[in-house]
Amino acid sequence: MKLKQLFSRCLALGTLLLSPTLAHADHAVAMYGEPKYSADFSHFEYANPKAPKGGKLRMHVVGTFDSFNPFVARGSAAVGTGYLYDTLTVASKDEPFTQYGLLAEDIDIAEDRSSVTYTLRKEAQFADGKPVTAEDVVFTFNLLINEGSPFYAFYYEDVDKVEALSQHKVKFTFKPGDNRELALIVGQLPVFPQHFWKDKDFARSGLTQPMGSGPYQIKSFDAGKRVTYERRKDYWAKDLAVNKGHYNVDEIRYTYFLDDTVALEAFKGGRYDLRVENVASQWANGYEGPALRAGKIKLDSITHSLPTGMQAFAFNLRRELFQDKVLRHAMAYAFDFEWANKHLFHGQYKRTRSFFENSELASEGLPSKAELALLTPLKDQLPEEVFTQSYAPPHTDGSGRPRENLLTAQKMLREAGYELKNKQLYTPDGQPVRFEILLDSPAWERIVLPFAKNLQVLGIQAKARRIDSSQYEERLRHFDFDMVVQVFPQSNSPGNEQRDFWHSSAADKPDARNIIGIKNPAIDTLVNAVIRAKDRDSLIASTRALDRALQWNHYVIPNWHLNQFRIAHWAHIKYPAKHADYGLALDTWWSEE
Repeated sequence: MKLKQLFSRCLALGTLLLSPTLAHADHAVAMYGEPKYSADFSHFEYANPKAPKGGKLRMHVVGTFDSFNPFVARGSAAVGTGYLYDTLTVASKDEPFTQYGLLAEDIDIAEDRSSVTYTLRKEAQFADGKPVTAEDVVFTFNLLINEGSPFYAFYYEDVDKVEALSQHKVKFTFKPGDNRELALIVGQLPVFPQHFWKDKDFARSGLTQPMGSGPYQIKSFDAGKRVTYERRKDYWAKDLAVNKGHYNVDEIRYTYFLDDTVALEAFKGGRYDLRVENVASQWANGYEGPALRAGKIKLDSITHSLPTGMQAFAFNLRRELFQDKVLRHAMAYAFDFEWANKHLFHGQYKRTRSFFENSELASEGLPSKAELALLTPLKDQLPEEVFTQSYAPPHTDGSGRPRENLLTAQKMLREAGYELKNKQLYTPDGQPVRFEILLDSPAWERIVLPFAKNLQVLGIQAKARRIDSSQYEERLRHFDFDMVVQVFPQSNSPGNEQRDFWHSSAADKPDARNIIGIKNPAIDTLVNAVIRAKDRDSLIASTRALDRALQWNHYVIPNWHLNQFRIAHWAHIKYPAKHADYGLALDTWWSEE
């Protein structure tokens, strides 16, 4: 599955409660504590069950698409395909990590948590009217493991087997160990119809229009340009409590643009209805015009409680040049965040320092006793600073030319054997320090060019290169880059996905999310500690320990973060009075066009 589409679907993991047991009540399962909603609940509190149905929601995408299959490491999948499929369970967005039955009406977890058995709803059916069966679940799991993106093999690595006990009962058995979240994350599995796919090439399906059991189906498309989904009036689950107040619009249309500047002007001209804004300067003044002044366009900032994770300039350690930690560390002194925040971002952002930013999972101060219990056995494999310092990225005076920082970097490089000749820096073995920063958006050029200019003072030649989104995705898939801007999203309950981010086993598998190429036995050990955390306290200790190891290895140069969703929408697009704490629940919005 593609990076930009995976995170919202597969990483909504979290917890705040402190019970040491994984609790469930047949209709739902919580990582810790009890589910918020009882078996007879009517709807999630952040949804409006009286929301009007009808109308259209038009949105935009920058890029292109040539596939309707986001589950394989091939092509660029169209946005919105998640609407086609139901999953066994669905997460509530006002609890850190609780899953409620969707396709499954009953969730039976073994007392020793070695397995989970789902009983499917007898009324569940695919768009062609055929029932969803346990055999479909088994087929889907095996298909994704064997032919899907490498993500699935990592995410479900500790699942030993999946078997259909009857037409409506399916059992997941887990490998020995203490992977506590497995009973929840297997419920996130989308279910495919075996009868539809059994005679088709799943990996090469391209623009074959897939069929699922979800609330929408593809109405029309123009490859690479637009795709429209229509709400299924016969959707089997439309009256379930987990869906009340959801999927309100009759049509969802995505229009593709090659440039976001053009896309913004199209929005202001009324060509689509809603956009999530990620560019600070555009949020500050890009929407000015008659429509905004007349109140036809609304700008809403929605605060959330999600960990913001890490956005950063990421090194590719597969390049010999970046194997040197000293060089990676020194280059961080050339990025002047304070200048960029003032002059480019209108002071809207905070500097990111943790891979688990905006949460209690982020490391702070010196390691606690619980963290040291994890870190001390690895002392010979970890940087000394892990034990003696609290990490913070270099701070500047905001001048745009951080003289003191650059002097510090020069000293570090000189002491490590680097040599400056004719304004070109050379490694200790005589190789010029030159590399490319790969981009897929013009918005990043104004940020990268000042960074490259400061690197040039050090004798480092960094060239920004922008390519189209399809090429960019393909090059990331095969790790064909020197440096990229990468987002490593996190949840309130990190788990199996950490293996895909940082573990050695993911470093050389195309389309895996170990973009950096980390192969570090100490990191591997700490990742396993996160996955096998027995309670909330041990999860906090293990994530903080992992955080420190990642920080002090200088695998990235941290960027910035914001704990708000910035939404621009035309006034006829409405939303519930109560927002979800742990996600942007756009499926609960509606149109009064």
